[in-house]
Amino acid sequence: MILLTQSRFFSQKARCYITDNKRLFLPLLILIALVVPATRGFTLQALSDAFFQVSVFVAATLLIYYYLIDRLPQLQLSYLHARSGFLEVSFASILGALPGCGGAIIVVTQFTKRQASFGSVVAVLTATMGDAAFLLLATRPLDGLIMMFLGVCVGIISGQIVNLFHSRHRFQPSQPSDYIEEPQCQPKAIQFSRPIWKFSLIPSVIIAFLIAMNVEKTLFSQPIIDIISVFGSIMALFVVVIWALSSKGQNYKQITSEEAPCTPPSKLTKVLMDTHFVTAWVVASFMVFEIFVNVVGVDLTGWFSDYAYLAPLIAVAIGLLPGCGPQIVVMTLYIQGIIPFSAMAANAISNDGDALFPAIALAPRAAVVATVYSSIPALIVGYGLYFYGL
Repeated sequence: MILLTQSRFFSQKARCYITDNKRLFLPLLILIALVVPATRGFTLQALSDAFFQVSVFVAATLLIYYYLIDRLPQLQLSYLHARSGFLEVSFASILGALPGCGGAIIVVTQFTKRQASFGSVVAVLTATMGDAAFLLLATRPLDGLIMMFLGVCVGIISGQIVNLFHSRHRFQPSQPSDYIEEPQCQPKAIQFSRPIWKFSLIPSVIIAFLIAMNVEKTLFSQPIIDIISVFGSIMALFVVVIWALSSKGQNYKQITSEEAPCTPPSKLTKVLMDTHFVTAWVVASFMVFEIFVNVVGVDLTGWFSDYAYLAPLIAVAIGLLPGCGPQIVVMTLYIQGIIPFSAMAANAISNDGDALFPAIALAPRAAVVATVYSSIPALIVGYGLYFYGL
């Protein structure tokens, strides 16, 4: 009787914990899919693909990026408080084009302190791709560079046009304000993953390159390939679990945005946090795709092919959502060849990433108007590329 009571107590406690931390629904869904024989095969494949095709390259790209930032301080583009409107908007666009949301958050924060124009906010939100940029650069670097350049150009033009019709201080808070975010991460979860990543990253990078070059089947026997696939699946599931435990996961923002840096700051910790975040959303999109195709029977590739004219519009609509998570889903669909470049570009331009959260908190009217303004060039560019055949 006592054992039964204790079992019920712990069961209720577990259900409450999962309900409170909504991030845990993803690893729970994966575990259920692994238990069910009908879904086990494509779930293992989706996890392995997510790790070797995305996670490993994102982690390597982030390490290189943060290493360059550390060695070359001039790459840390501080916001230029310039009187020249064109120069200000140009630097805001460049900051927005930097992978991640840091540059965009800098500009938005400066705007709430009444030190930046509204045009620079539109420029930086138009140019930024958020964490989806790391995913694109890691998997398709040429497309990533093209998209960054396109984003900067569109951002500069958009910001300049906005400044022609609005005064510099339009939509700014009446009083300068700061946006302070407490770190959400749990150091124990991140620290637990550090030695595992240090041990597995280099061999995983080598394997990932062999898979990318499609030569692993000529170098390894089938049993070894199966072992590699299982290892990738275990690592992907491990990363998703660490991501779920690294935040309270109680609201939309905590689910769709990356965590605030831990204290004291660590470049490796930041790399792992960003990698875990991107991986979790890639796994989620892979799983949704596989469930639609293998369980529901929906051919997403065929659907987007039949209704290709709607793809840029849908991508822009998703880009209006704050946070980087939904945008990573769109980027994943592009990398898998499901949606065209035009739809990805439309989403990248309309996507405001995590920078929209401080704007909503401190200058909600500016956030809404800037989001609407960034969607206009997104539609123009998206459908321009679509009619051009991209």
